[in-house]
Amino acid sequence: MIASANFKVNLGLYVTERRNDGFHNLETIFIPVDTVCDTLDIVPNSGRIELKMEGGDFSVEPEKNLCVKAFQILQQDVDLSGISIKLVKRIPSGAGLGGGSSDAAAVLKALNDLYDLRLTDGQLCQYAARLGSDVPFFILNRPVYATGRGEVMRAVDLDLSDKVVSVFKPDFSISTAEAYARVVPQAGRPHLCDLLAEPLSRWRELFPNDFEDALFPLYPILAEIKRKFYDLGAEYAALSGSGSAVFAIAPHPIDLSPFFLGQNLSQ
Repeated sequence: MIASANFKVNLGLYVTERRNDGFHNLETIFIPVDTVCDTLDIVPNSGRIELKMEGGDFSVEPEKNLCVKAFQILQQDVDLSGISIKLVKRIPSGAGLGGGSSDAAAVLKALNDLYDLRLTDGQLCQYAARLGSDVPFFILNRPVYATGRGEVMRAVDLDLSDKVVSVFKPDFSISTAEAYARVVPQAGRPHLCDLLAEPLSRWRELFPNDFEDALFPLYPILAEIKRKFYDLGAEYAALSGSGSAVFAIAPHPIDLSPFFLGQNLSQ
């Protein structure tokens, strides 16, 4: 079975508090984007777990890859003998786009179809939450308002069909651990979901990403990328997640590759 795994961007991101378990509570709106997708070729086999990867930075050992872990988590409850996965990476790592989480969700959904397991989205989300905070989002793959670690979600009415989401990742990555070590949690702000009714022209002031204050002084090129998006007609631009990718919402595609070193992930 051939499966595609898209990425996400974050419309606003509040880091509200540090939890006792070492994670952080956050508030954000996840938006799926499919301008660039990873591709997975998933084939059942007799008793082995095989993972072949092309493209991207594969510094993580195969046995620690989220695709393998997704299979193993499901295998604990379902009679699955083995699997061969060929993963072709196009979504960059360390970009705040959730590419690895999306790959894991794609494996769960593919196994559900391959073996006719008839698991509901809710049941798949329960497995996904054991793999990572944003993996459940990719099971649903529609705009959602997310709280908790990002796994508590409800659908929101957000239609960007008349807009283009352009994404640019500079030629460096940012680790999630580094980003969270620098961010300062803040509580008591208006809920992001309540601001969606405001016109897009106001989103620039209403939907901040807390990681920008933490990371822009350290990586000033990110602020330059965001400014360039606005110079070229973006109606909204922001860091996605904890970076390093920056995205823009505009009436037209915006390609920043002539101006900065990095990867354009736009249409």
